[in-house]
Amino acid sequence: MNKVFKAVAGASVLMLAACASTGNDRGADAPRGVETRSMDGSFTGEVIGQAAPGSGFAKLRIGMTPQEVQEIMDRVPDRHHSYESGKRWIPFYYGNDARRMQVLYREEGCLIFTDGNIWGGAGGDLVQIEVDPSGACYQP
Repeated sequence: MNKVFKAVAGASVLMLAACASTGNDRGADAPRGVETRSMDGSFTGEVIGQAAPGSGFAKLRIGMTPQEVQEIMDRVPDRHHSYESGKRWIPFYYGNDARRMQVLYREEGCLIFTDGNIWGGAGGDLVQIEVDPSGACYQP
């Protein structure tokens, strides 16, 4: 009986560890960003890296819409893609973060926006700014 208990407990630990992975792990030693409140104070986002003074990314703020970002950057993103967030599978989740959109501005870095609820409505809040002129932050 003791062996069965240990086997079940071990399998449970492995399953929980697999479920805890976000798929976007940067490693334990990687520097994390700075948690920042949105412009209206209703949620927090993350800023990774330090933008060069006077650059477009230095003017961006968590909570901006894609249109506001494009006006500041004075161009559309070079690349973009949309993906489901883990919140997509939460029962009765009606927030605007069931999908996310990642965009790349070459020579600046990557931005992540909320991209709507499960029906495609709402979304459009900037939740992460990652300064990375090399563009390695873009992971389609």
